Amino acid sequence: MAGSGALLRQCPLLLPQNREGTAYEGFVTAQGRDFHIRILLPMDLQLKNARIECSWHLKKILHGYQHILKQRLHSCPDLVSFMVELKTVLEIALKNTQDLHIPRPPEYYSCLVRDLEILGWNKVAYVDTGLTTVKLKAEDSCGRQHLVTLKLNAKYPTEPPDCLVDFPVQFAISWMPQNSLIDIYNQFLAALESLKEFWDAMDEIDGMTWVLEPENPTRSATRRRIAIGNNISVNVEVDPRHPKTLPECYFLGADHAVNPLRIKLNNNMHLWDPEISLLQNLKDLLEIDFPSRAVLEKSDFAKDCGICYAYRLDGATPDQVCDDPRCGQPYHQACLYEWLQGLPSSRQSFNVIFGECPYCNK
Repeated sequence: MAGSGALLRQCPLLLPQNREGTAYEGFVTAQGRDFHIRILLPMDLQLKNARIECSWHLKKILHGYQHILKQRLHSCPDLVSFMVELKTVLEIALKNTQDLHIPRPPEYYSCLVRDLEILGWNKVAYVDTGLTTVKLKAEDSCGRQHLVTLKLNAKYPTEPPDCLVDFPVQFAISWMPQNSLIDIYNQFLAALESLKEFWDAMDEIDGMTWVLEPENPTRSATRRRIAIGNNISVNVEVDPRHPKTLPECYFLGADHAVNPLRIKLNNNMHLWDPEISLLQNLKDLLEIDFPSRAVLEKSDFAKDCGICYAYRLDGATPDQVCDDPRCGQPYHQACLYEWLQGLPSSRQSFNVIFGECPYCNK
């Protein structure tokens, strides 16, 4: 229960609503103000599938920050880490909301327009009417398009703008009062090049295999669930700072189908070659060819849940499979848990529930 203690220290007004620790409700505090919030986690406590409900006032303040919060949900290891990130984002959002009402001196506008002129208007994707938000666009060396959103406060250029990017790692800028937008832009370009190998690896996976999740991956997404066969897939978590090293691999499917793959991965780890692509390494280690996008359709792998008859449920896809080789029916974890809870013959041990397959009764 160490996590609960840490959560209580970070957010003393956010309390668990059930014994499973899947629902929390209360308040998050930023700049001396309390905001009502409710967090609903799935049974496996995976943050990426969490649902956040909040008051309309908090929703309005965080408008424009949804993308970065979604990114944090995917990257934070636990609820405590996410709440720390949420409070940080909320502090920034509140500061920018307050800044909107602070009258800006004429020097602010003349300095900003001068900086934009020096940078070049061809690098500007958007400027709001109040000249408080600027979006700059850039291409990396592989022709990928990227944006950096700058939220400027009234003390610019004495204080740096807040920078929001679609990166898998934090983008921290170095800033001196004499700096300008061109310094941020150059740091942005350097960061793009440092992530080139990571995006190359992810683009190859997206282009050459059937990715089941996420459906529309952002540039910050480090995870891919790749189809291997009928109701068999592998979750690959790539380290953006070291994309040529062996990623974390988690197999999904019936035991009889995924156990041989686990054995091959363990036996062949020593064959990993940083000189060849991540995808080719995975093929060599697992001794397989991933199903080709040119030959097969996504529907050949994207089987509907055998309980709710849908493929997506609150963003999640079926990731539980009947172990019987003759059945292999997939289910959403939430659907299967609810189904098994309703069966008098099911039994539970700690947080694992055992029962019969709805299809084959095995």
